[in-house]
Amino acid sequence: MNTFRVQPHDAHLFYHDLPGKAPVLVMLHGLGSASSSWYPPAAHHPRLRDHRCLLIDLLGYGYSDRPASFDYTMESQATAVGMLLDQLGVGQCVVIGHSMGGSIAILLADSRPDLVSHLIVAEGNLDAGPGFVSGRIVAVSEQVFLERKYTEFYQQMHAAGYHDYAGTVRSSDPRGLYRSAVSLIADRSPSYRERFYRMDMPRTFIFGERTLPDADEHALPQAGIDVRIVPGASHDMMGDNAQGFAEAVADAIEGA
Repeated sequence: MNTFRVQPHDAHLFYHDLPGKAPVLVMLHGLGSASSSWYPPAAHHPRLRDHRCLLIDLLGYGYSDRPASFDYTMESQATAVGMLLDQLGVGQCVVIGHSMGGSIAILLADSRPDLVSHLIVAEGNLDAGPGFVSGRIVAVSEQVFLERKYTEFYQQMHAAGYHDYAGTVRSSDPRGLYRSAVSLIADRSPSYRERFYRMDMPRTFIFGERTLPDADEHALPQAGIDVRIVPGASHDMMGDNAQGFAEAVADAIEGA
């Protein structure tokens, strides 16, 4: 893997840099996950593998460092990703974010449109409020989560059959995981949705078929946002149908 030193935190962001042609695909993972675990099947799909792909483990997750000075807000994560892209000298990327990674991708695209040519959000948070995973995390105080609930949480995920996800949760920083969840679901002005709607670049939102019906399936196209659906998949799109997820991304890129 490659590393990038994030200042002023003296922390290293780890990422895979798979060679290929432009546009560069930047892949950001969800809460408790890791791009190094989540995205390789998509990056190696025949319709995507000719692109240069950056699979980034956000600070606090996967192989990346867990700096004590980092606040784990979505805005700070987006800034760190932007710093990496600046260092690599890449711009006009296709940024693909799943769940929390989709919300971070929205913030990145909104603040640094020079870096993003196409924004693809896979069931990312568009509105404030807890989701299935974030709600479980923030249901207790940070201290209780660190002392007891963190271990219980990944054990529950493993017992429920989400073995890969349980593994990435276990390798994540507990404090970073909690603070990420708090920041992810916080109210913002403008909101993720408002930022997503006002962008000029091509935008795509991907649903897993099993998460439907959802009002946004019909509302998002009215805002000029392309909608794609991964057959047979839930929110865990890569685990349920990695090929279908990659094809939805490829269709979005080719249809832009």
